[in-house]
Amino acid sequence: MSRAHVRESDGDAPEDLPELPLSRHPNYVTPRGLALLQARLGALEADIARLAPEAVDHRQRRAALDRERRWLVARIASAQPVGGPRPADRVAFGARVTVIDEQGATTRYRIVGEDEAEPEAGLISWTSPLARALIGLAVGDVATWRRPAGDCDIEVQAIAFPDD
Repeated sequence: MSRAHVRESDGDAPEDLPELPLSRHPNYVTPRGLALLQARLGALEADIARLAPEAVDHRQRRAALDRERRWLVARIASAQPVGGPRPADRVAFGARVTVIDEQGATTRYRIVGEDEAEPEAGLISWTSPLARALIGLAVGDVATWRRPAGDCDIEVQAIAFPDD
């Protein structure tokens, strides 16, 4: 069998890594969200600086870090901070919203940017089905949250806008 068309690795070049995908949505961020992205970039750059450039075993790691750095630089460059006056009586980006569901369970969420979202901590992306159901509502309004586990009606109990 001919090996003329088989690419063999010389062990020196890192594998080509595909770029990390960028969201198609506007990159709205809270001040906290932007600070988190900037801190993450700073930590990443420190990690890159610690890698020995001549170490062959670090090349793949360096390629992955460089890729993540490009993604973070793009996210920071496209960031659109949202702050200032917001409608205190309506759910909007940055709002902390307290809701009650059909079973009477009360939960608090904050609507944040995609990169800041952490659902386990109550931080939900403005692009999520829950946030989309809540945005524009006032206290006392009921929305249907369409979710894989089945639709759920939720009522807005309180709206606040943190100062961060």
